[in-house]
Amino acid sequence: MSVKTTTLPNGLRVVTHEMPHLETVSLGVWAGVGARHESRELNGISHFLEHMAFKGTRRRTAKQIAEDVEARGGDLNAATSLETTGYHARVLKDDAEHVLEILADILTDSVFAKIELERERDVILQEIAGANDSPDDLVYDLVQASAYPNQALGRTILGTKKSVSAITSSDLKMHLGTHYHADRLVVSAAGAVEHAAFCAKAQALFGGLSASPHVESDAQAKSAWKTARYVGGTNASDRAFEQAHIVFGFPGPAYGSDDFFAAQVFSGLFGGGMSSRLFQEVREKRGLCYAIYSCAWGLKDTGMLNIHAATGEELLGELIEVIACELKRVVEQGVSESELKKSKAQLKVGLLMGLESSYARAEQMARHIIAHGRIIEKEELISRVETVNVDQIKSLAGSMLIRKPSIGVVGAGEKSKDYALMACRQFENDPTI
Repeated sequence: MSVKTTTLPNGLRVVTHEMPHLETVSLGVWAGVGARHESRELNGISHFLEHMAFKGTRRRTAKQIAEDVEARGGDLNAATSLETTGYHARVLKDDAEHVLEILADILTDSVFAKIELERERDVILQEIAGANDSPDDLVYDLVQASAYPNQALGRTILGTKKSVSAITSSDLKMHLGTHYHADRLVVSAAGAVEHAAFCAKAQALFGGLSASPHVESDAQAKSAWKTARYVGGTNASDRAFEQAHIVFGFPGPAYGSDDFFAAQVFSGLFGGGMSSRLFQEVREKRGLCYAIYSCAWGLKDTGMLNIHAATGEELLGELIEVIACELKRVVEQGVSESELKKSKAQLKVGLLMGLESSYARAEQMARHIIAHGRIIEKEELISRVETVNVDQIKSLAGSMLIRKPSIGVVGAGEKSKDYALMACRQFENDPTI
């Protein structure tokens, strides 16, 4: 595998994966800062900055940025998560260095003009309104808030109407200056890319960035990030939708934990596909809902296993009982070797498929370097999946379920709160967990 990494003199990391059979390059700049690094007052600023990065520099207008990339047949986008923000593009191989120059321009020389700021603020407020109108989005926000109350992790990535309305150009510049230091950035590319030439271009464009000051006076950077404190509890919205959505959330391992891949395997066999326990019991046998699934995610110091389903309000009570019963059955009886083997196979295929996509690969390499300080190669990924065993799954399930769950319910109107409490009570004082 032709993966190469270089650390520039200022600490910026450059990583490439050459895929000679491709004619295109996926490339981007990822920063090790996201929504969890924000104060309550500036909730949403990472996402706001992501939007504003494309709204003009001293050399290019917003329109020129868009037209320059699209005239070459490429696409330019960005995304904000809890711990990272990424700015990325996919273009023909001959245009890669030019588009890297555009990315450098928007990250080092954006002007944050007032007219663009106010226009984009309105766009984000509409985005927030849209998320609040989506029960799928709203229910996860409720679960996150109950899992991590009064913490940055419990707040939304988009921010609130109040916080977004108060963010100024000065705030954006402060956020950029505080967090976007060279040693917190990764420039990553996958596809038809040559490492030495790409590094030389990155050095020319980003070599002037300074490293993090690492001094006590850097109070904003130090105070914004706090160790996660999982709490759990219930959260509900009294808004009525056509269906009632429920999410069960349980504390899980961080991405650096030995149990991280066990959580992935557990999620797969429990609710990861049509043959999973939840799909077979809830949909195929009982017809309680159209779709039900589980997912496991991890951050630097915490993680969660979430189970999401939507159904008619009249079926929600039975659905809650069945999900709780299936969870307890894993703790009591464990899982079979055949279930384990199937879930491992699905996870391995998913990991390998990700390596075949140039964008997924570029994004994965950047995440690995930010999270682990190195690339985790496929052989190690597969090995970590293979070492998961049935005893580890049973132990992991027990350790997650012994904690108070985080329950979110949306769509059942004024009854949503009662259903959330009902779901939480399924796990109170149960001797099996």
